[in-house]
Amino acid sequence: MSNDNTIISSFTDNILNLDKSIRWIGITNQNGIIINEKYREGLKLLLNKEENQESAINTITRHKTRTQFEPKIGKLTYAFGRYENFSRFIIPINENYYLIITIDFKEKNFDKIIMDKLIPLIKEVNKNFPVKNVT
Repeated sequence: MSNDNTIISSFTDNILNLDKSIRWIGITNQNGIIINEKYREGLKLLLNKEENQESAINTITRHKTRTQFEPKIGKLTYAFGRYENFSRFIIPINENYYLIITIDFKEKNFDKIIMDKLIPLIKEVNKNFPVKNVT
């Protein structure tokens, strides 16, 4: 395993351990291809691997349609979707990678989890996170 893959895998493990409400984590490249994913032990996944991949591509595509407005509204901190079975977030890691994460629907303190736990971890790991795409 390359050093970049080790960093990404370790980062994914660290996120999964941040909060018990975190269900699933996917790290994608700028095209939405999932390069690393993990989920909470014992969790029954709602989407299979192919569906998760298709959903990730769609999520990144939607995000890219909003980047044209960044000069006026600023860069995305995170985007949030609330579904009946979970809450999903997209968080940019750097210009080439994104974090997609799902959290239990019943979790009400999701903003605190994202802003106080996830964003600081992303900022910390960003010093060592790959800049080029890892395949």
